[in-house]
Amino acid sequence: MLPSSRDRTACVPATEQGSAVVEFIFLSLLLMVPLVYFIITVGQIQGGSFAVVGAADQAAKVYVAQPDAASGRAAAEQAVLLALADYGQPTENASIDTRCEPADCLAPGSAVTVTVHLTVPLPFVPFSDALHLNASQLSASATQLVGRFR
Repeated sequence: MLPSSRDRTACVPATEQGSAVVEFIFLSLLLMVPLVYFIITVGQIQGGSFAVVGAADQAAKVYVAQPDAASGRAAAEQAVLLALADYGQPTENASIDTRCEPADCLAPGSAVTVTVHLTVPLPFVPFSDALHLNASQLSASATQLVGRFR
């Protein structure tokens, strides 16, 4: 003969009733908070990688379209700042390097390489600037040839 539901609940001590819900909530919070933080951090790094690739590509294209090297550097910096802002990345964490082969950057046939470096901070960390806590350091470079006919 099977025991009725009333008999089965009588076997459980009164102190154990309802603790499974509390344990489930506690363990799910304990596991889900780090998982959600990890997903947000990976998303920030992925967004930063898209930002540096796009910024380097646009900066190199803008650089070779300018009439002189000084305006080329200024236009490339503006392109990097605009591209990083489009991706929601902090512009103060970025730096730009330009390199020309041969030394005359805007001579026909020369190659202009622009490298963008970006430091991605950890999300939701207060005082991350003072503590130097970063999720990643990313860089990307792009090369454009100066056209023969401009």
